Parts: sequence; C-alpha cells; structure tokens
Amino acid sequence: MPKAIRFHETGGPEVLTLDEVQVGDPGPGELRVRHTAIGVNFVDTYERSGLYPVEMPAVAGNEAAGVVEGVGDGVEGFSEGDRIAYTGVAGGTYCEARLILAERALRLPDGVSDEAAACSLIKGLTVEYLIRRTYAVEAGETVLWHAAAGGVGLIACQWLDALGVTVIGTMSTPEKAERAREAGCHHTVLYTEESFVERVREITDGELLPVVYDSVGADTWEGSLDCLRPRGLMVSFGNASGAVTGVDLGILSRKGSLYVTRPTLGTYTATREELVATADALFDAMMSGMIEVAPSRTYPLADAAQAHRDLEGRRTTGSVVLIP
Repeated sequence: MPKAIRFHETGGPEVLTLDEVQVGDPGPGELRVRHTAIGVNFVDTYERSGLYPVEMPAVAGNEAAGVVEGVGDGVEGFSEGDRIAYTGVAGGTYCEARLILAERALRLPDGVSDEAAACSLIKGLTVEYLIRRTYAVEAGETVLWHAAAGGVGLIACQWLDALGVTVIGTMSTPEKAERAREAGCHHTVLYTEESFVERVREITDGELLPVVYDSVGADTWEGSLDCLRPRGLMVSFGNASGAVTGVDLGILSRKGSLYVTRPTLGTYTATREELVATADALFDAMMSGMIEVAPSRTYPLADAAQAHRDLEGRRTTGSVVLIP
C-alpha cells in the first residue's frame, strides 16, 4: 500500500507519522497521481500546528509533482504518463500516490523538472501574484522583502532584479545574505544585528518605499510600516514569527494613510483560468532563465518531521523537497 505522512492531532513536528493509506481508482473529474517530488512550505507547518485548522486525520503538504497513473471519466487534456504539478487541492501531498481534481493539475513543460516544479509552484505562483497583481511593481522602484533568503524570497529577488526593481532584503545570517545577493538582492540587512528600518531610510535617502512584502509577521509588522512612504502598501502574506494580532487601524493613518492587504494564493488562483495564467507566467520565467529554481535540500518522505524542524528553526535556505 502507498505510504503517507499524516497527523492525527495538532502539535510540533513529532505529530507527523508515516502511515499506509489506500488510494482507489480516479472518479469523474479526477486523476490518480504517483508523486516524484513534494514541496515543503511554511503553510504546511501552520496546518500541522493548528494555526490553520484542517480536518483530521490529515495528510500533510500542499504542492507536489508527479506522473498521471489514471484518468477519471470526463477529464480532458490529461493522459496516463503525463508529467504534472499541482497545488490548491486541500492539502494531502506528503504521500506516494493520491487522487486529485484534474482542474487543479498543471502539465509540466519539458523545460521544467519535477524537482524544480515541486519546490517552486506555491512559492513561484505566490511571487507572481504578489509582484504582478497585488502590487504591480515597476522598473526603477525599490521594495523591501523580508526573509529574502527563503524559498519565496529567492524567487522574488531573481524575478524583481530581472524586471529592473531594486530589492532590499532581510535575513538572519551572513550566509543567507550571500545567498540572497547571488539571487539578485541588491541590499542585504541582517535583522539580528541592525535595524532594517534605519537601513531602509539610509538606502532611500529618507524617501521610503511604495511597498513592503512580509512573510515574517509579528516580529516585523510595525517596523515594516515605518519603511513605507505615505499611501504605501504593506503586503502581509505569512506568519513565520507568529500572526499579527490586536492591530489598531489608527496606526495606518498616523504613519501616512497606509494600505494593508493580507492576500492568499487561493484567492488569486481561484479559477482554472487564473491558475493556468499564473502558472504559465511562472514556467515562462523559469524556462527563459529569468529565474532559476532547484531544491537546496532534499529529504526522504519518511523524514518529513525533520524537514519541518529545520524549516521552523530557520536552518534552511531556498526550497526544501521530499522524495517519496
């Protein structure tokens, strides 16, 4: 029987267990997929910890790549043997095989490997909607990107650099700073050693920024607002240090009539058309060389708990992949 990483209760990485599961034949509108590579993301840890509620027992994970093993009735555009990647199917990717809705599957072009897709789909789609639709960044602008050496951050640095945008990135160690600079981050700030607010003011000569992209959350919330120019946009899209809570909306007026948004990938890829268009933009950027993506570290599927420990402990840079 196929194996899967499940959790029967919320908690730390120790609640993840390797279980045998049954996978039947695909029903109408479904594909049976054999996984070849599985992405690991912070959202997986939010679900495991209980920050994002899920129905249990739950199979962990939210993105993967694999090969189609079976096609259900009514499915068009897919055949057995097709290479696909997917996200947005209510979790369940930490497994050897499963059923998914065909409408969420994306055919992989020859120029994108399974491993690259598995470690970049959520992150790359996220970067696409953040820089092209949440705030349409223009050449010549300067932005602040927290956690610039993380999986999302490294893709963002490359993409923004290619678009002619100056990136100020924060990170915790000199090694991560070097990784971010190699990806196109123009100014690196070690938030453990210096104030990112003061550095932004120095870099911009006090003019501040039109937009801040923040996946860290509680620890960087107020400082990020101080980096924005009047009517600037705060894009809060993650909670690595904890959720932002107890916000007094009056702070937005006091700091310059600021805007705040809390976007999600699900909203920006809610329709099949949006999903495909977003993925096409990502795959085109990958195949053109605008961004280069590969897992910085791989783990066997059975070691998913250790992958979570390393991710939450900020002991990883770039993207992490599980191999079934």
